[in-house]
Amino acid sequence: MTNEIIKNLGPLAPLAGIWEGDKGDDTAPSKERGTETNKFRERMTFEPMGPVNNHEQVLYGLRYTTTAWPSGASDPFHEELGYWLWDAKAKQVMRCFMVPRGVTVIAGGTVEPDAKSFELTADAGSDTYGICSNKFLDKEFKTVRYELKITIHDDQSFSYEEDTQLQIKGQKDLFHHTDKNTLKRAT
Repeated sequence: MTNEIIKNLGPLAPLAGIWEGDKGDDTAPSKERGTETNKFRERMTFEPMGPVNNHEQVLYGLRYTTTAWPSGASDPFHEELGYWLWDAKAKQVMRCFMVPRGVTVIAGGTVEPDAKSFELTADAGSDTYGICSNKFLDKEFKTVRYELKITIHDDQSFSYEEDTQLQIKGQKDLFHHTDKNTLKRAT
């Protein structure tokens, strides 16, 4: 990674590298469409990239992957890949990612360049920071909102809390599929 790219990552710069955490908490829909809770471990890799030039807009970012395993298991239950992007001029952080269930999310928010904590959101139906799902999920487990809070700590760790709000067919109230973990720098 070049120093030029790192210095242009704004609040994303501390995330560059490989991170691991083994104290994750997941609250998700069970097979019966009730609630289940799971402990998990995960590994995130963030590779600096950029610049990406969209005419007047210049983005720097992190190409990333995430894999999560139930505690004690060898087969993952969750994977995703995508980009974290920084638009310095507009002070926007974006997280663009896909999960192999057939969901794509572009979440974003206004963030100061030196922020150690920030929040990103996405809403179904939004033309900018939005959510797109396959037909089955849209009908049975529609993601209507996504919220993410990141906190970068001084001890070479960061934590996150995310709330994926689902409208499950046949249920009146939204289901809050939540995940949280603290990850430490592996490299």
